Amino acid sequence: MLNLEIIPGQLGVRPPVTKPHPGFYQQVGEARFRKLVDDHYELIRDSDIAFLFPVNDEDDFQQAKTNAADFFIQICGGPDYFNQHRGEPRMVGRHAPFRIDEAARRRWLEFYAQLLPQLVEEGIDEAYVQSFWDYINVFSTWMINTPSA
Repeated sequence: MLNLEIIPGQLGVRPPVTKPHPGFYQQVGEARFRKLVDDHYELIRDSDIAFLFPVNDEDDFQQAKTNAADFFIQICGGPDYFNQHRGEPRMVGRHAPFRIDEAARRRWLEFYAQLLPQLVEEGIDEAYVQSFWDYINVFSTWMINTPSA
């Protein structure tokens, strides 16, 4: 059974991160991975954290989806699309212009928590899905750059 509990995040605290098991990308494949990210962004589009994303410019929103998918594909052992198109990830710096507090981070994770069980239902190894969750759960704490209200 997947454990999709969200760990607490705190401004300025960056715990060690373990990349997802490469089997996750191998089993999911590029097309399904991009659909996962697309579905995630579509949940964000009409949410209370939509203001953090370019939802009012469809081209920019589609590019944000591509960038996110490229990053996650690369992190999970797939092709290095992100480096090819955007350079070094440096995600903390890339997220610095956006006011991300713990509540926004939790909301972002909640949307993945809704989507990941579908992968298990589709036959993706639960341990691999868990490894992806464990990665985003911890790494997302690094993006917190604004004190909680």
